[in-house]
Amino acid sequence: MERIEGFLDGWVGGAQVPTGNGVVVENLVYTLVLVAVLLAGYHVWVRAIRSLQWQAPEVRKRWVVMVRNTSILALLLGLVVIWAQELQTLALSLVAISLALVVAVKELLLCVGGEILRSSTRLFTVGSRIEVNGIRGDVTDLNLLTTTVVEVGPGHAAHHYTGRVVLLPNSLFLFHPVYNERVTSDYRLHTFNVFVRPEGWAEAERCMRTAAREACQDYLDQARSLIESLGAREGLDRPTADPQVSLGMPEPDRVRVIVRLPVPVRRKQVVEQQILHRFFELFEQTGYLKAPLAP
Repeated sequence: MERIEGFLDGWVGGAQVPTGNGVVVENLVYTLVLVAVLLAGYHVWVRAIRSLQWQAPEVRKRWVVMVRNTSILALLLGLVVIWAQELQTLALSLVAISLALVVAVKELLLCVGGEILRSSTRLFTVGSRIEVNGIRGDVTDLNLLTTTVVEVGPGHAAHHYTGRVVLLPNSLFLFHPVYNERVTSDYRLHTFNVFVRPEGWAEAERCMRTAAREACQDYLDQARSLIESLGAREGLDRPTADPQVSLGMPEPDRVRVIVRLPVPVRRKQVVEQQILHRFFELFEQTGYLKAPLAP
């Protein structure tokens, strides 16, 4: 009765840690006594059952099985009562270890999940220029946990390497949108702006269209074929790879000339500078040299 009361008090009052080896030795003694008593009782009951006359052998066997199962159940209950304090301590330790493992492995599992997402959706590969969580650069290495990019910037208008290598955990791909700037492995659609005064918008549009066509005329056919095949493969409306010039008016005193054209992946900055030089050369001939404004 004292052991049972102690068992109930322990579960109600919380876990208690054993104070020394004496408690363990005492519990071992109780365990041996319990096992001995149950074994002796089991053999006595089985012998008594077998000595009786039964109408059918199945009934005798049923009673033997019932006595055996009852003895096993009594043994388990007795062990729980005897080792209650130690079991509570062990349970608390297992819970703490489990929580620590979950916290430690969580990031690793998220990184593996991000890599599975990237590879299964073909989101990007080595050589792609991506932007995720404000970091933009060219992918140089991939593994199960991380993605290595060489940073490009600053901002979206620049295409120079900053000299910094960024190691991204793949878990970012699960929680942040990933932008892949490359339409194909060889070409991408590139957009940039020039601002002019309203009185020169028509000449600026014409000069910019001429400069853009001259800059991409050598590779336009190949870029058009690759970009259109990508659109057909992805089920998109037939995209155009021809240079496009459009206008916008963010403020009353200036017009934004927006240029979009295909460029080789490795020559974005070169082509943009080539177009700007040619644009200002042509625009100077129109007499609106004072028209361009810095954004």
